[in-house]
Amino acid sequence: MRKLLFIGVSLSALALPAMAQDAEDEDVITLASERLPEEETITVTATGTRGSVEASGQAITVLGVDEIASLQGPDLIRVLERVPGLTYSRSGSLGSQTSVRLRGAEAEQVLVVLDGVRVADPASPAGGFDFGNLLSSNLAKVEVLRGSNSTIWGSDALGGVIVASTRAETGLDGAIEYGANDSLTASAAGGMADADTGYLGASASFARTDGFSAAANGSEADGFEQWAVEGYGRYYVSWAVEAFARIRHAEGELEIDGFPAPDFTLADTDDVQDTRQTFGSAGLILDNGPLYVQAAYSFADTARDNLDGSGVETFTSEGQSDRLSLRGEWRPIGPIIVNFGAENEWTRYETLFDDGNSARLFGAYTQAGIEWRGISGHVGARVDDHSEFGSEVSFGADASYAVAHNLRLRASVGEGFKAPSLFQLYSDFGNQLLTPEQSTTFDLGLAYGGRALADTPFYAAVTLFRRDAQDQIGFVSCFGNTDPLCDDRPFGGFYDNIARTRAEGIELELRGRIGETLQLGAAYAFTDAENRDTGNRLARRPRHAATFTAELIPLQALSLGADLRIVGASFDDAGNFTRLDPYEVLTLRAAYDVTEQVQLYGRIENVWDEEYQTVAGYGTRGRAVFIGARLAL
Repeated sequence: MRKLLFIGVSLSALALPAMAQDAEDEDVITLASERLPEEETITVTATGTRGSVEASGQAITVLGVDEIASLQGPDLIRVLERVPGLTYSRSGSLGSQTSVRLRGAEAEQVLVVLDGVRVADPASPAGGFDFGNLLSSNLAKVEVLRGSNSTIWGSDALGGVIVASTRAETGLDGAIEYGANDSLTASAAGGMADADTGYLGASASFARTDGFSAAANGSEADGFEQWAVEGYGRYYVSWAVEAFARIRHAEGELEIDGFPAPDFTLADTDDVQDTRQTFGSAGLILDNGPLYVQAAYSFADTARDNLDGSGVETFTSEGQSDRLSLRGEWRPIGPIIVNFGAENEWTRYETLFDDGNSARLFGAYTQAGIEWRGISGHVGARVDDHSEFGSEVSFGADASYAVAHNLRLRASVGEGFKAPSLFQLYSDFGNQLLTPEQSTTFDLGLAYGGRALADTPFYAAVTLFRRDAQDQIGFVSCFGNTDPLCDDRPFGGFYDNIARTRAEGIELELRGRIGETLQLGAAYAFTDAENRDTGNRLARRPRHAATFTAELIPLQALSLGADLRIVGASFDDAGNFTRLDPYEVLTLRAAYDVTEQVQLYGRIENVWDEEYQTVAGYGTRGRAVFIGARLAL
């Protein structure tokens, strides 16, 4: 069995993304190991199959298991803050509604994939994913592609793609943590492997906190509790054929504040939201060297129940999706690579107030590429057919060129589209005349050094980007509106294609090693995101966002870390009437290796006890202290 060594975890956390994870699920595909040198950082977001980040011209960040573990705690947002161009908004404490945005895109315009399963909730108004329901406790890897890429990923990839995988490893690893607001977190993961037979593993996590008042002016704490279990197995049918299956189930309860009568303003309530999620996938893999093909079935089911203080249901919803997919890579000769795939997805939803509806989306793509010496390039096209609005075609291309030793020029162009959600089409506010949201992203970048800091002590990258979107869907009020859709909903409204938006800016990444004991890093983005029809800045998109990190090992068994998050001002609303002030949050971390198997750790979040908001009216956590222990066998 392979031991997991956590000596110097905090030091290695800075820009040392994990190498390959054996995750043969629907979209995380493992190719023959000899194709990629071990020192390369690998990704699945660029082509849909496993490849080198350096071989892609797209802007991709890979966060590995050591980096995730070193940041401590279950809050995935603290991990994602290391991605340039990524911002978030949260309506309360851990577990609350959390929206993640890339390069100024809407939160619902970011495709989220967990263990190969698309996990967006078809019953949510815009068909997005709530990051409040995903904790980092048992995550092994997170990949973030910034920019449109519907050529490979189809619908929802307007703003980018986030792919996360849970741990699948041999041995046994566990952690427990306690801290502020009576918060308790525990996790465990383990598995067994046989080179001739296959692998069987499982993981589990639990998080609980009394929290704090979601309403900034409230006094009653709003707590959160969630447990999750995952199981994963693979069986080697032959030297070239493998079968796999994976399943995850999570249940959570979140106390929420609302808008009670008679004032109908945000205030303390006894309301509760229960969320149940089940995701799974199974399939077969053929890998004979030149040809890699994976066929899979996956499903996702998200159910929510909102209850008032007396236990009466005020709102319920259930969104489901089923998907058949085929992904592959063919290397016919030398440096030539062909990626291909097809999928058919069925989605459906229902709520307490309507019987719901369903839709089908079929898509197929192909992408040709060349990876030869210092040159890498790919160009591809995709066609999708939706049961409601018809067909869409997407194109994409990227190139990467080593202009000198350790210096690489990157460029990409990608198109994206997002089909209207089922709620936007069929609910009481629906509009079946909607067309897909569309976008085009351009970026140009220059990178120096190695991402892993293994061969060069310094890494720097700068990327210029622009994303133009059209037919963006928004809600239109029927008050004083003569549109025919308002005839039977005079006090309501409907969804419509109403806006053109643009986001452009610059991203910077810096990471450096000073001697053997100190590493420093920075991720910064300037993002100018505006509604091109009104001239207003897009809501909750700060122009400036940066994360500065430091990792120090003063002693062989002791590691110290610091993370400083600085976010500029933004507006909370589309009309730019309500301002969200800038803020700075500092976190200090420490870890001590008692033995090779046991580590003690602790951190102080929000050291300065900064008062800030990411959603107007909703509070955030003040200074908080946590201690924990980790065991690896």
